[in-house]
Amino acid sequence: MQVQTILNFVTDYKSFVFRNVYFETHEDESPCLIAEIVPRKNSQGICPECKRRCPTYDTGQSPRFFEFVSLWNIAFFFAYQMRRVTCPEHGVVTEEVPWCDGKHTQTVEMRQFLANWARRLSWSETAACFGTSPGKVFRSVKWIVEWGLKHRDLSGITKIGVDEIQRSKGHNYMTLFYQLDEGNKRLLEIESKREEKSLEQIFDRLDEGSTDEKKRSLSIEFVCSDMWKPYLNVIERCCPNALNILDRFHVKSHLTKAVGEVRKLDVAKLQEEKRETILTKSKSIFLKNPENLTEKQAVKLSELVQYNLRVVRAYLMKEDFERFWEYKSPYWAGRFLDEWCVRTMRSKIEPMKKFVGTLRQHRTLLLNWFQSKGLSSGIVEGFNNKVKLTVRKGYGYGSDESLKITLVHALGRLPEPKYTH
Repeated sequence: MQVQTILNFVTDYKSFVFRNVYFETHEDESPCLIAEIVPRKNSQGICPECKRRCPTYDTGQSPRFFEFVSLWNIAFFFAYQMRRVTCPEHGVVTEEVPWCDGKHTQTVEMRQFLANWARRLSWSETAACFGTSPGKVFRSVKWIVEWGLKHRDLSGITKIGVDEIQRSKGHNYMTLFYQLDEGNKRLLEIESKREEKSLEQIFDRLDEGSTDEKKRSLSIEFVCSDMWKPYLNVIERCCPNALNILDRFHVKSHLTKAVGEVRKLDVAKLQEEKRETILTKSKSIFLKNPENLTEKQAVKLSELVQYNLRVVRAYLMKEDFERFWEYKSPYWAGRFLDEWCVRTMRSKIEPMKKFVGTLRQHRTLLLNWFQSKGLSSGIVEGFNNKVKLTVRKGYGYGSDESLKITLVHALGRLPEPKYTH
């Protein structure tokens, strides 16, 4: 089987044929394959602006080389003498060819090949494996992300999740916007910073191209978010038809944080009174679920519950609160919540009383969880873990642009051009 036959099988370039394939040697004495491409006889070039076939103006004297996917780990290039066409609308322009666009030196197939591998490996590893540079890998990823964003379908979005993730040390955050619909869970948008303006800009981009009566944000039915007030304000303004949900993950994180603060107060009090340090190495015991305790931790917990400590009472309150999520009816769940709050306020444990204040402030949003039939931001937290893994895999990113491109490429489920290779 000849190489031309393989190329014809993995490509479909209408009006062009592969004339010859031969070996050549790079300046570094490494071998490479060159495939000459010529236009079919009497064919006309295509204007890159209007896609119209126009009379050929002239042909370049020296061929341009386009990098193709390596064959048996041998560098592969297409060689083609570009033609100029005379377009009645756009004048004399360089023709459009199906294997490349603009002034790229890589074929479309090569860019898609590198971009697909860059989803699995870091850019530097991808470049090292396929004999190219990290810059070319980045440009390939950027190109396929731009193509995917242009062609993706944003219809049918009814469930979304909003969260933030730390970009770097300090108060440097990024706002993440996810779609949580069944069968189509993906990262939709990323915006720098953690501000009301950041989330507003995301909603503005979501509504681009839609009419005022049919804004995409108006069709959103459920929004899963945390308790941060600026996010809640934007969601209320931009999604008036949506049910805002505060799910169990964020509530439990606030509750376990309150139990941890109570433990610190008890540790400080025991040290001040110079009593036995029975709470040493007990932090994870009070924060874990009982079924996740090790045998050693379970024994220590059974010993600690015999002491009259505030942290023990706080722990028992935390475990009692788990019954809240077992209710099916919002009414009875609300009654349990109110009674639990009254009992907790009577305990006079300040961190737990502060948590009760948070619950009462967001009571309505909390009960929305039952109307959504248990929609959880556990999906969002799973995406956040993938975000962290992607950043760690690339050993960090120097700019917000490169980070956004990488995350949308990895988690956005973008459509891709269809090629045989």
